[in-house]
Amino acid sequence: MNSSFNWGIIGPGKIAHKFAHDLQFIPRAKLHAVASRDGYRAATFAKQFGAPYHFGNYADILTCPNLDAVYIATPHAGHFENTILCLEKGIPVLCEKPLAMNSRQVELMIAAAKRSGTFLMEALWTRFTPSMQKVVSLIREGKIGEILGVKADFGFRAAVPTEHRILNKALGGGALLDVGIYPAFLALLLLGKPAEVKAMGRIGSTGVDEETHALLRFQGGQLAHLFSSIVSHTQTEAFIYGEEGTLHLHSRWHEQTNLSFLKSKTPPEVYHFEKLGFGYHYEALEVMSCIEAGKIESELWPHSLSMELILLLDAIRREIGLIYPEDE
Repeated sequence: MNSSFNWGIIGPGKIAHKFAHDLQFIPRAKLHAVASRDGYRAATFAKQFGAPYHFGNYADILTCPNLDAVYIATPHAGHFENTILCLEKGIPVLCEKPLAMNSRQVELMIAAAKRSGTFLMEALWTRFTPSMQKVVSLIREGKIGEILGVKADFGFRAAVPTEHRILNKALGGGALLDVGIYPAFLALLLLGKPAEVKAMGRIGSTGVDEETHALLRFQGGQLAHLFSSIVSHTQTEAFIYGEEGTLHLHSRWHEQTNLSFLKSKTPPEVYHFEKLGFGYHYEALEVMSCIEAGKIESELWPHSLSMELILLLDAIRREIGLIYPEDE
């Protein structure tokens, strides 16, 4: 095992800052290189986090020596191209969610990873937090009995200009792909592939969904109600209803949150978790562990679940009539 693990970052934006910050919680992890289309921005980011290499072109990061993995944090529409770029050079990838714009792109990315024998994982960091690990553990232990349904939301008001990434259709903007992916992930993780998908959305002036409601029905009769918004603040909490009780994932449920077990006529059982940084180091640790074990995918969030998730997002988009340039 090497003494250090060298990370590269493509796209030094807001999420990349959080990821780079949280590498400090992994003693062996180092930020080694940064790439941006803006050379000054890459240099500034590298200086802030002590990275020895910086590049003013995405492709140039592939020339960096001793690079162990790359975290891709570009806007959604760039995920496919940047990931393929790395995989074809045999460089392991942790790519921000959504893994790509549609299932066709995700299929090609997974095929590229398998063809080159190179690690690939979607950066659904929520899957790796201690609180989500506890949720999965409690359900497997039968704490709430059989799951009857899931309700989850994620909404905030994006007070940004119309050209901003989150409102820009060319960059993959919109509520569903940006934050609606979290409620969709939770339903998929706990209940599997839905048998039926119904959805309604409000398309804004820039052509992306400002709000989306989705109702899913599963093979066993379970239901999931999912809501996402970029025009209104919501509680951003989740409920998992079971025959023996309910798990309440407190606001903001997708982060390192606390959770409660609720049962009629008994006091809530509250589970507390220490909040360390932003919580991105948990997914980084998973990537490092998998790569050093010679794996090309994570058992906790494998390629198959990334594919099922993008298929679900595709199905919801068809219901609300949201088409991106990559679909045409």
